Amino acid sequence: DKPAIRAAGDDLLAQDHGRVSKMSTSGSTGDPLKFWLGNERVSHDVAAKWRATRWWGVDIGDRELVVWASPIEASAQDRLRAWRDRLLRSSFVNAKDLSFAALEALLARIKAERPTMLFAYTGALVRLSRLMEARGWTLALPELKVIFVTTERLDDADRALIARRLGAPVANGYGGRDAGFLAHDCPAGGMHLTAEDVIVELLDDSGRAVAPGQPGEVVVTHLASGDAPFIRYRTGDVAELATAPCACGRGLLCLQRVLGRSNDALVGRGGRSAHYTVVSHLIKELPGLHAFKVIQESFELVRLQMVIDQPPGPAVQERIRAGLAHYLGEPLELRIEQVTEIPTEASGKHKHIVSRIPREAVEAAA
Repeated sequence: DKPAIRAAGDDLLAQDHGRVSKMSTSGSTGDPLKFWLGNERVSHDVAAKWRATRWWGVDIGDRELVVWASPIEASAQDRLRAWRDRLLRSSFVNAKDLSFAALEALLARIKAERPTMLFAYTGALVRLSRLMEARGWTLALPELKVIFVTTERLDDADRALIARRLGAPVANGYGGRDAGFLAHDCPAGGMHLTAEDVIVELLDDSGRAVAPGQPGEVVVTHLASGDAPFIRYRTGDVAELATAPCACGRGLLCLQRVLGRSNDALVGRGGRSAHYTVVSHLIKELPGLHAFKVIQESFELVRLQMVIDQPPGPAVQERIRAGLAHYLGEPLELRIEQVTEIPTEASGKHKHIVSRIPREAVEAAA
């Protein structure tokens, strides 16, 4: 886990390691990790990405527009990277600012560059698509073959929204800076693991493998990380293995669902919890909703921030409150806050669920 890697420090470097770079995770959990990354790992991850894009008819040299918000990439647009991006016909948009004006500028950039592929944070394109839906806009670019989204959770409703407004199929890519590119969607709908490079285990709280279709923590051994080995690394993510092979015929194992971070949940007494899917189901159909964030201040108080054209009425507010209370328990107060903007986290990601209840309090109330 992260504490073990921090404690080991440079002792994790192989004695015969090649060229390595010091890297850091984005810190979306408030717990960034610094680690060493070798050139072999980098090249294997790049190969995994481009193999997946070829499934969609996109290859190296096709025009790519990257919509990213991590300060790590945003601060790394140096001369060498700019030369490489021009060679590969890849350009970069900083998605840290997602105000309506910035989203309009992003849409104009997409229209001007006419990319073959968009590669983006999920939240950025969800925000853009919601704005387009509210204003009745659609994008029709014959060149755009696929939209790859990553780093943040993608649900079925958001996938359909992005595809409907931006006019291209949406593929999910799953992985991390620390664990590597782990899985990508194919056109038949399967999220295929990069099994040649990574051993992925899904384990329960006791460290036992879970059955396909059951949620478990994602534990990764990356076979191309010999310079600084990641062996049975606990990612903190929760996912499920598919119960059936993909219809495309590829032999790679598939993930059925990526449920998010193990701590991306509201918590209640007695071991109760409400993950992102619960909250999303309760509010996703609200008209004029552009963005939301749920902040749990205590077992009794939850705040729901929304960028929304008109806040919901008392009856709808009570329906949302009762839905949360069903999972978290009573008493529960829900405060609705209409805001003009929900800033990204320091990592550049959009965190929909924040629980401020300390782990000790959760364990004591279990």
